[in-house]
Amino acid sequence: MNFDLSNKVAVLTGAGGAISGEIAIAMAQQGAAVALWDINLGRVETKANSIRENGGIAQAIYCDVTNKDSVTKAIEDTIRHFQTIDILLNGAGGSSPKTTTSDEQSFFDLAVEDMNFVSNLNYMSKVIISQGVGKIFAKKGTGNIINITSIAGISPLTRALTYSDSKAAANSFTKWLAVHMAQNYSNKIRVNAIAPGFILTDQNRFLLTDEKTGEMTNRGKKIIDSVPMARYGEASEICGVALWLASDQSSFVTGAIVPVDGGLTAYVGV
Repeated sequence: MNFDLSNKVAVLTGAGGAISGEIAIAMAQQGAAVALWDINLGRVETKANSIRENGGIAQAIYCDVTNKDSVTKAIEDTIRHFQTIDILLNGAGGSSPKTTTSDEQSFFDLAVEDMNFVSNLNYMSKVIISQGVGKIFAKKGTGNIINITSIAGISPLTRALTYSDSKAAANSFTKWLAVHMAQNYSNKIRVNAIAPGFILTDQNRFLLTDEKTGEMTNRGKKIIDSVPMARYGEASEICGVALWLASDQSSFVTGAIVPVDGGLTAYVGV
């Protein structure tokens, strides 16, 4: 299949992270010019330099995805560099120990302000950015939005209350926006989501594996026992689905939530 993205401009939020960063590299390899948005500018400057050294087109751009003024400026910076935007990958997200229950912190202890922060990061950021970039797509009559959500938005994870809730909201928003853009602006504007399962990254590595021994933690063992493929995923394994959704090969796909989880959401434990 041909995933050619030549002459396309792609914005990727959270591009300093493992998943968005890998997708940015893959899109650049397919010919897209990529705008790498992140709150950590130094991290995306390093990635942009690497992409350029390998013959790609990339620009690092600062953005706090939870701040509308910052998003507006990032869009302006992107347009100044690339003149347009064709693809938006909403990849920024994350969790916080402050919104996760544990032996030391019960559900009743969770603070509203902490839950709002995680909800804004995983859900409202996608709404804010899709409003800004979506205006460009509506005017052009074409565009492609891909949201990185999570299998936690399909089946909530124990302990991870706000993370699961905000990812579920992002999945619902994906479906709503797909219908809204197709019916009100153009059927050539598509909106889909990728819902990764347990992907081993620097962010969660030492929650799932012991830092000293490399052995799985108790939670890590429980996860592996629930994944039919009996392993964690790699960030690079999200790229194929992202390229498919970004390309014309998925031209009749909109409003889809595609799990990439080793079979986790298909397994009921027996």
